[in-house]
This record gives sequence, structure tokens and C-alpha cells, in this order.
Amino acid sequence: MFRLTAAAVSLALSLTLGLSRPAMADEQVTHFTLDNGMDVVVIEDHRAPVVVHMVWYRAGSADEPAGASGIAHFLEHLMFKRTETMESGEFSRTVARNGGQDNAFTSYDYTGYFQRVAADRLGLMMQMEADRMVNLRLDDAEIATEREVIIEERNQRVENSPAALFREQKDAVQYLNHRYGVPIIGWRHEMVSLDRDDALAFYERFYAPNNAILVVAGDVTPDEVRALAQEHYGPIPANPALPERLRPTEPPQTAERRITFRDARVAQPYVSRSYLAPERDSGAQDTAAALTILAEVLGSGTTSVMAEALQFDSQVATFTGAFYSGMSLDKTTFDVVVVPSEGVTLEEAEAAMDKVLAEFLTTGVDPEQLDRIKMQLRAAQIYARDNVDSIANRYGRALTQGLTVEDVQAWPDILQAVTADDVMAAARMVLDRRQAVTGWLMAEEVTQ
Repeated sequence: MFRLTAAAVSLALSLTLGLSRPAMADEQVTHFTLDNGMDVVVIEDHRAPVVVHMVWYRAGSADEPAGASGIAHFLEHLMFKRTETMESGEFSRTVARNGGQDNAFTSYDYTGYFQRVAADRLGLMMQMEADRMVNLRLDDAEIATEREVIIEERNQRVENSPAALFREQKDAVQYLNHRYGVPIIGWRHEMVSLDRDDALAFYERFYAPNNAILVVAGDVTPDEVRALAQEHYGPIPANPALPERLRPTEPPQTAERRITFRDARVAQPYVSRSYLAPERDSGAQDTAAALTILAEVLGSGTTSVMAEALQFDSQVATFTGAFYSGMSLDKTTFDVVVVPSEGVTLEEAEAAMDKVLAEFLTTGVDPEQLDRIKMQLRAAQIYARDNVDSIANRYGRALTQGLTVEDVQAWPDILQAVTADDVMAAARMVLDRRQAVTGWLMAEEVTQ
């Protein structure tokens, strides 16, 4: 197999990307807070006369009350309905009429709304977004219609996908008490009873300026954004009853858990294991950085430890992967997956995976591989600066999950400072079967 040395990769990327430290100039980011508690982040990028306007709420599916799973996502849909000044659907029609695009998204820890428009339309976007922050008006007919929409969305994304159903059940086994074990879209039996009162209760509790982050990225200046934000968002009062963000804590896991999910539609079985892992915390990002690099070392690309051992050397697997995202308010997971080759059983695939992980804990990290991964991460961060949407998302997600602007800006250097010893310490900490869930996704057994 042909491999570039770390030095060659470093030289090539330096020539093509200009990766010397002066070229890594800090992003032009300004952060301030309005009197009503709304955080504002401004990211200047004057290469094109466009702007991305985003409002992020520190409320996602993990903040839902018990018995109302899916309400955060349901409310996201309902936010495009009627307000005191706009008819249902008028928000998106106005954005489109002004040459822009808009959408929204819900996760465990946040809900976000965004528009991408010409820079001179920013004030209009703020006017409409501020309006629906406080003036949403819902009727029972719209509730019923939109409830059918989200149920159909669940049908398409989850019920029609054995892999999605498997992940849903596996998450529920991973998190016995925490709301991360409840699907973002909701359990179907609870979704069918979501009503207007559920939606308005969540809206009135969490949709307030002191629970929101405004991110504006593009052809703007901080002074322009400050003036517009004070004009449109500033008059909205803070919610004095905003609750402290507390979730049920997960009991210590001291025994391995297993799940076997069978579905006649499964064409490609696989083994998946998730280990409980620490999240990325403000001012303490070192462990998350080591886990980020560990995932790259073990299961990212054809030169990773698992790929070389299982796909190329033994040919036990057709695909291997390792995944970690520390962007989580509470404990997250470190995941590995192996898709076995034809004729290899899931039991054999799992045994081979365990052998590779055990050997890695003994042999450690290849220094050349570590250097190559760091350079690739640095290159990816450089490329990401070409996408204003990506930059805005990075800051928005971070601030909804307890990080700061300073944490985001420090992250690239923290990744580069990770040593082989750091990676191995993280591996020994996280790769513990006693805090893992191992899952098999497979077809139904054939009965004679």
C-alpha cells in the first residue's frame, strides 16, 4: 500500500494551503450581550455581500418534559406558522422572495433557525425572527396537520430504516436515565398525543432572549449588527422564570450491556459499540481533543488502525470506523463499528475488533500517523473557513453547549498540542467494556 510520510504530507499541505502560523490569522469574531441577556456573536467575512443570520436556543430534545418526547422538534415545525404579524408560511416565502434560503434544526441540546440572504436584508431577517420569538399564534387545526407531518417524518427516517431503529434502541440502552436515550424526533406513542398546550408550554419556557444566541456571519460589521440587534431583539423582555438547565444524571455504568436487533430488511449486518465518554467542557478541552484524535487514529480512513488490521491485513471487514464528537452538554459516546466481510459472522467480527483494540492499547500510537492526522485536522480547519455557514454553525453549537468564543478559538491549538501519551491515556480511560453497549444489527433468522 502506498503511503505518504508525515513529512511529505506536511510539506504538500503547507505549499497548497499556506499553513504557516501567520496564515492562521484569528477569525474576526466579536461577542457581546444585550441588556435582556441575548448573546450575540458577529463573524466578519467581507468576501461576498451575503450574510448568515442564526438564532440558537439553549433548548433541545433533552430538555423536554417526560411524556412529551418530540416536542422540541414539533415546535421547530410550528415556528413557521402564524404570528401576530405574519400568516402561516409567510416567513419562508418572504425569505425566498428576497433571494434567500431558510431552515431550522433540532438536536439534543439546541434548536436553531437560520437564513442566508443578501447582507442588506439582515434587518428584515431580524425583524421576522424577533416577531416569532414572542408572537407565535397556534390553532388546533395547524397543530393536527403538523403533527401528521412529524409522524410521517418519523416513518420515513426511522420506521423505514432498520439501522435507525437499531440506533434508537441502542441509545435507550446506553442512557438509562438521561434524556439522550430518548430519540430527538420522539417516541411514536408520545408524538401522536402532542398538542397545542405542550407546544406553547415549551415555547413560553425556553424561547426568550436570555436563552438565545444570535450568530451573524458574513459581510457585516459588529457595529451594524449591534444596532440592528438592539432595535429588533433588544425590546423583548427576558424570561425571569427561565429554569436552570438541569438534566437527570446517568447512574454509573459498571457492567457491559448488549443488544441484538433483528429486522428482515437488513441487507448488511454489522457490529457497533458505544462507550460512555466525557464531553468537551469549557476551559477543559484537553481530554476531548485526545479523544478526537483517538477516533482518527483508530477508525478514520484507510490508514487507520482498524482499517489496516481488519480490512486489508485479515480482510475480516469491508468497513471499519471510530467516531467521537465532544460537542455535547452532558456525557457523550465514543463509537466503533465493524461491517464484516461476506462469510464472516458478527461474533467473529466482534472478536477481531476486540483483538485489534487490545493490541492497540499495548503497542500505542504510530508517531508518523499522529503527525499526519494533526496536519489533516489543521487543513480541514483551514478549508472550513471558506464556508461562512460552517463558521456560524461552529460558534452557535459551541455556545449552546456551554463553551465560549475563546474555547472555540483555542480548539485548533489544543488539538495540535495532543501527544501520543495523551491519546493512549484517553484510550485506556474510554475503551472500557464495563461502560459500553455492544450491538448487533442483523437479519431475521430463517426458520424451516
